[in-house]
Amino acid sequence: MVNLFMAHGTLKQSLFEQMKEDVLCVFARDPAARNLPEVLMIYPGVHAVLIYRLSHRLWLSKWKFTARWLSFIGRWLTNVDIHPGAQIGQRLFIDHGAGVVIGETAEIGNDVTLYHGVTLGGTSWNKEKRHPTLGNNVLVGAGAKILGPIRLGDNVRVGANSVVNKNVPACCTVVGIPGRIVHRKGVQIQNAFGIELDHHLIPDPVGKALHCLVERVDKMEKRISKASRPAKNDCAHCEADDACHVHSQPEPTLTKGNF
Repeated sequence: MVNLFMAHGTLKQSLFEQMKEDVLCVFARDPAARNLPEVLMIYPGVHAVLIYRLSHRLWLSKWKFTARWLSFIGRWLTNVDIHPGAQIGQRLFIDHGAGVVIGETAEIGNDVTLYHGVTLGGTSWNKEKRHPTLGNNVLVGAGAKILGPIRLGDNVRVGANSVVNKNVPACCTVVGIPGRIVHRKGVQIQNAFGIELDHHLIPDPVGKALHCLVERVDKMEKRISKASRPAKNDCAHCEADDACHVHSQPEPTLTKGNF
């Protein structure tokens, strides 16, 4: 059965080897995984990937209706929709496996992790490359949408519920709607297994911008307050009497009613 699906010359691994790696990679990325029978029986994300491996081999062998039918059965069983024409590398892990959609022309590298609700969608009705390409070691948070024929470089992290519609360089983090890129040039994943699951430790560019704005407003208020008082060197009362009725008063503070 394995040799039947090896007709495509670009495939370097047997079907069994690919499936074995898809199952075993779960133990490196999910601390809840306890044993092999548990992973094989109750992980819908694993079931979806294994069914995709079969349907993809059928697709490459020109059994396209059978491939689509098997993909449909997989979607009905797992709630994960992977088109058999998609090109997926080794050790894909779909955690929780619910509501994930991977389009026909999508390309996924090795050691990619997708959480529930992720969509690799298209933005065109033309029969062309219309779905995204993900590099190696990419992690996509829950509910994120990656749309169009864009490319995400190696080691990219996409925050939960982000919408990405532009290319993302390697070693960057994308957050927000639309996705904003936070550059991490030259920073490689330090995990010995090549997988970084700390996707909750994502920066907040909007919060950082607001913090900078508050600091700048505070400095401007101090400058305006200082400029609104006459200088002591130009005040006759200060020269004649230390108890100047102008400079003895506390500095005025700007409130909303002063603008």
